[in-house]
Amino acid sequence: MQEQTASAFTINKTLATDSTKKVKPAINFPVLPANISRLFYVQRDPNTNTIVYELNEINGQLNTEEPVHVYWIKYNEKGQHEELNYIQRKFAYGLNQKPLGNDKYDIRFVSYKKYPLTLMKGADGKYHIYATIAHKQAILNRIFVKIEGGSFWLPNVVYVEVKGIDPATGQEIVDRFKP
Repeated sequence: MQEQTASAFTINKTLATDSTKKVKPAINFPVLPANISRLFYVQRDPNTNTIVYELNEINGQLNTEEPVHVYWIKYNEKGQHEELNYIQRKFAYGLNQKPLGNDKYDIRFVSYKKYPLTLMKGADGKYHIYATIAHKQAILNRIFVKIEGGSFWLPNVVYVEVKGIDPATGQEIVDRFKP
């Protein structure tokens, strides 16, 4: 899998045309640099903090109990890495990870179990997360969640945008859906 060239991943907030309303500037999300153990990452409004999903290896061997490690990059602070707290891990950004045999794993977000992901080795011999994107099986790279209002426990998700690579053609595939 080739890492895409870095470009700003910008999501424009709704711009008001009425002069009585303030125009909110676009948020420029950081594009993460290449990392051989990163599987994919999630970014969402209202800030640039990023959740990273990384291959979990111990001494070069996949941790079969927890093959994917999840953590934050806190760009709104000092860019430091932080582990998810208990509530984030169990109710929001954490994963349910289940072995399927033959070096394959069923991966599901704890907060949205309807979107199946599969951790498995690709034709290149490396582990990737595969997902259905625009009705095609693709290698998942990143997810953006557009949130407007709501609460931590019940956010108003406007849409989810998923981006990945078609393993057969190497072309980027993008899809949006409302969960």
